[in-house]
Amino acid sequence: MLYSFENYILDTDRRELRGEAGPVSVQPQVFDLLAYLIHHRDRVVSKDDLIEAIWGGRIISESALTSRINAARTAIGDSGAEQRLIKTLARKGVRFVGLVREQRTPVGEAAAGPAHEDIRRVDATTAPTGAIDAATRSTTAKLRQQVRYCRTADGVRLAYATVGSGPPLVRSAHWLGHLEYDWELPTFRHFVLGLAEKFTLVRYDARGNGLSDWDVGEVSLDAWVNDLESVVDAAGLKRFPLFGYSQGCAVSIAFAVRHPERVSHLILYGSFATGRLKRPGLTDADRQRHAAMTTLMKLGWGADQPMFRQIFTSLLMPTATKEQADAFNELQRLSASPECAVRYFETVSNFDVRHLLPQVKAPTLVLHVRDDVSQPIELGREIAAGIPQARFVTMPGRNHIFQEQDACVPIILEEVDSFLSAG
Repeated sequence: MLYSFENYILDTDRRELRGEAGPVSVQPQVFDLLAYLIHHRDRVVSKDDLIEAIWGGRIISESALTSRINAARTAIGDSGAEQRLIKTLARKGVRFVGLVREQRTPVGEAAAGPAHEDIRRVDATTAPTGAIDAATRSTTAKLRQQVRYCRTADGVRLAYATVGSGPPLVRSAHWLGHLEYDWELPTFRHFVLGLAEKFTLVRYDARGNGLSDWDVGEVSLDAWVNDLESVVDAAGLKRFPLFGYSQGCAVSIAFAVRHPERVSHLILYGSFATGRLKRPGLTDADRQRHAAMTTLMKLGWGADQPMFRQIFTSLLMPTATKEQADAFNELQRLSASPECAVRYFETVSNFDVRHLLPQVKAPTLVLHVRDDVSQPIELGREIAAGIPQARFVTMPGRNHIFQEQDACVPIILEEVDSFLSAG
């Protein structure tokens, strides 16, 4: 089996790790550890799991295990400080978080030239999700994103990416984000590419998400606003347009009010000023449904079978194709742990930024699909009515997370371009 990631290929048949410059020398235990982490990349691997798999359950010191993990990181250009590919989760274990392609080589053919390539969903099942077509692969190759890291004031390490050319456009983070998988899987790839064709797009994974630190102390609206501050400071941006998507709209509104001198334009898609538990007319049945969803997340979020996550997929993108739904089911599991997913859900459900709406000074464009199943259009209308002189654009569609084939996609790209070109 060949595992390809970034500029490396791990060949388990030849027991060889290859980089751009050729074979990389690694000790046998380091190779076995790396292969085990990649093979089990769908979950966090405990230290006991590693000791059993690599050392056969023998007693080894903590320093010996740590040194092998660090050696594996060094072999693939990672480090304990960056943890770009091998992430340590305090008190839980280790996980390989890079995007991996598995390649099978038929008997008799050279390992360097596989006859079959399968873009995996990271769970090593046989059905590929999000295979990139030739045209998209060509565009993606031309628009290569660069991932960097910064730290917040409370010590959380955040991953952020820049891609494209032209004037800057910052997209605030939202739930279920992953800089690498957003780039590869069909859920968000089409929109990222569309924006990057005309702008230098700056994106980041919020705390507890994707390539950023998962094990964090605070998850709150204020913490997310601080995260945005840290990213734009690290990126060297003084004044810029800000794009909020779903949960990221409330974060963008709060940032625009806190820093009116930095936000030139505000764009909000699928916005809501109040979370589900703060909305007028909340009933006991609504509270029970919320409690039931929270329980499902605790029990089923990290499960191999996606039936629990499919509930969220159906709410957020009911008209998605099977490929798109399968990819999003996996993106949910890969982007956050069950514990953090629950914390996010609870925090967003208690959002309330209605008092901030009249304080927004930046020119604002509010976009919403008319039949959004997850966040009804009335919520977008409330945002547009509350922000002075905001422009409200409605579009056809049912998907809160719009997909490539949706009629709203070219409208959104055109509206964003026109809005920002107008100055």
